Amino acid sequence: MTYSEKIDFIERAALDLGCSVKRGEPLSAHTSVKVGGECDIMLISPDSETSARLYFKCKVIELYTMVLGNGSNCLFSDDGFRGAVIAPASKTGKIFADGETVTASAGVPLSSVCAFALEHSLTGLEFAYGIPGTVGGAVYMNAGAYGGEIKGIIKSVRAMAPGEKIITLSPSELNLGYRTSRFERSGEIIIDASFGLQKGDKEAISLKMSELIARRKARQPLEYPSFGSAFKRPEGTYAGLVIEQSGLKGFGIGGAMISPKHANFIINSGGATSRDITGLMEYAQKTVKEKTGYTLEPEVRLIPAEERSGLK
Repeated sequence: MTYSEKIDFIERAALDLGCSVKRGEPLSAHTSVKVGGECDIMLISPDSETSARLYFKCKVIELYTMVLGNGSNCLFSDDGFRGAVIAPASKTGKIFADGETVTASAGVPLSSVCAFALEHSLTGLEFAYGIPGTVGGAVYMNAGAYGGEIKGIIKSVRAMAPGEKIITLSPSELNLGYRTSRFERSGEIIIDASFGLQKGDKEAISLKMSELIARRKARQPLEYPSFGSAFKRPEGTYAGLVIEQSGLKGFGIGGAMISPKHANFIINSGGATSRDITGLMEYAQKTVKEKTGYTLEPEVRLIPAEERSGLK
């Protein structure tokens, strides 16, 4: 099967599954940093299970593919994506409560789950309010903030494994660590996740969420496109601190800039390209290593245009 035949095949399969299809879609429109070239084909899926089925259909025909959530932690190449990107049809999905357990589809924004928990007077998710990602992305990278992380509240995850087999995974099977999980290596696609919360005081929950949002607005450059933290926290310190100590606050390459407000945020100050951002990240890594001895590891997923070993 030629490449064009693969693209035609997966377009027909997606349409049969109730998806819509776009060719030559700009990825900059689907990422929070507003950067990235065109993907050859975007499959817009109505729900997480359909996204997972499409993913495995792509793998069977050896078509480079990835499932995209909110695009808040991804940096696509300026050359685009030579394959299929599977995206959610909307920012909505299933959220429901069973006692103190809240279950949400992978494509649901994490902030929506936090708001749902508040409405039901359930505490435990306050730390996640304002994290700019989906449930699937949050589980995939064990998202965390302000002393909390997904690992502390997860009860189970449903995922689809090769062969389109749906499996349920317990917390101990998820291999959750600092900004990592089994899904980075397993080839499984998250369908939904269940979180174990506790009954709480609605007013106190709301107050805590408001306090954390106020802290984010005061300390983070939310007025600019970015993907949140650019680098993982080095052991014993903070990425933003060592970047600032290296004199890099406000330093830029092209349209990419290290935020003067928070040094671990790389912002699109206007017209940034992927090359600008990767160049700035590499410069920050080199400078921080030379000046402080710390090694910075990207928290952002750098998505190449062509498939490489180990990537979806």
